[in-house]
Amino acid sequence: MRCARSGPPALATLAALALSLSLLSCSSRPDPNTLVMLIESSPTNLDPRIGVDAQSERIDNLIFDDLLSRGDNLDVAPGLAERWEVPDPLTYVFRLHHGVTFHDGRPLTSRDVKWTFDSLIQGKVRSTKAAVYRFVDRIDAPDDFTVVFHMKEADTPLLWNLSDGAIGIVPYGSGDEMTRHPIGSGPFTFVSAETDKEVILERNDHYWGDKAGLTRVRFAVVPDATTEALELRKGSADVIINGSFPPDTVLTLQREPSLAVESAPGTRLAYLGFNLRDPVLKDVRVRQAIAYALDRTPMIEYLWRGEAQPARSILPPQSWAYNGNIPPYNHDPAKARALLDAAGYPTVNGVRFHIAMKTSTDENTRLMVAVIQQQLREVGIVLDIRSFEFATFFADVTHGAFQLYGLRWIGGNEDPDIFEYAFHSAKFPPNGANRGYYSNPKLDSLIDRGRREVDPAVRKPIYAEVQRILADELPAINLWYLDNVLVHNKRVRNLQLNPAGNFDFLRTAELAQ
Repeated sequence: MRCARSGPPALATLAALALSLSLLSCSSRPDPNTLVMLIESSPTNLDPRIGVDAQSERIDNLIFDDLLSRGDNLDVAPGLAERWEVPDPLTYVFRLHHGVTFHDGRPLTSRDVKWTFDSLIQGKVRSTKAAVYRFVDRIDAPDDFTVVFHMKEADTPLLWNLSDGAIGIVPYGSGDEMTRHPIGSGPFTFVSAETDKEVILERNDHYWGDKAGLTRVRFAVVPDATTEALELRKGSADVIINGSFPPDTVLTLQREPSLAVESAPGTRLAYLGFNLRDPVLKDVRVRQAIAYALDRTPMIEYLWRGEAQPARSILPPQSWAYNGNIPPYNHDPAKARALLDAAGYPTVNGVRFHIAMKTSTDENTRLMVAVIQQQLREVGIVLDIRSFEFATFFADVTHGAFQLYGLRWIGGNEDPDIFEYAFHSAKFPPNGANRGYYSNPKLDSLIDRGRREVDPAVRKPIYAEVQRILADELPAINLWYLDNVLVHNKRVRNLQLNPAGNFDFLRTAELAQ
């Protein structure tokens, strides 16, 4: 992030980047048949049953097909399964497409689907993804094109957990070799991978669906934000989505004659988490006062250059279950002060109390918390900022060693299942991500009902009430949804961004000849 009030250091950084850009030659001649896409890190594991990091799941989604896909409003849609039935809450019957083959020519049948999930559930493959399918009792494959999931108990999120990016289908008998050379049925085939350098894919000319327009894609690993920008400027890279460089750099790149910028609303959510076991923050009036003290407008305008939208819920507005009727916590310092007075924290020499906020050392985060610190100071709260390298910071968060912290939900907040994972009292770490130790029996009951209910028309009002309760009790403050920002060389055409900000746009992208 960049803040207009950050002064000369920010301007100096921007000037140095502009000078570096101007010194580079535009003479690089890109390969006419290869699109080079920048990613910040290597995928950890391209076996779709194992890899859970963003790079693994997004590249996997190009190599493998899932049983289901995801629609525009983040609901489930046909994938390898052209249709499905739910005859009762404990039975899901999927009918597979005919004529689908793996990259090595083997036909994809129900036996492969059954093996994919059995190998995970039965522990043949060790993965944290197994927990998602804990309510699956057994899987039957009565014929080559029918798969039946039998459940131990009703689990409506199952369909979401069978869709895009959740887990791709691998060939029957696949074991550890899938990590080294993944074989799927998706629009791209795996060619090679070198850690901290690159991953190379090629078009699957025998794909059963719409064939990709790109012949070859090279994912180049570039962890440094300045280098990302320089590679795009030189023409040695073609595209990046949601790069680590700040919005000011996007504005600089947008002025380059060879580059273009596409942006669209996204689902990535920035939020602040409270420790509800803390003697100060366990009072809901204090949490509400902090929410009223924050002014998101200047942060979105100056830090994000308008590339974010205010958030009212952990669910994004694109979700079918989103409740848009929740009253927002608009900036109201007077109301914040009144709540703090009522909570028993009067001002003494301009200070009511100190709280500590833990963050990572990321530059964007550093600028954000500096603004938050100033805004809280205006209502008498002194915010002590403690920055750590990300691994240390995240370990403290997961162990409850914090008062206040800031993080993002990336992908996990696109389905109502997030309410159980993040706010149910059975999901305190390490069982889930209820890191603030929030507990509300009524909310637990609503979440349990929503998980067991099959009919979306019945589920939606349940989740609307869940969102209303969370907005009132405020175990976390939802700040904003970050836009998806794609910077690309103008030789790349037909790019179609989706809300999740994944790599699906490579399915339709083309290189101008």
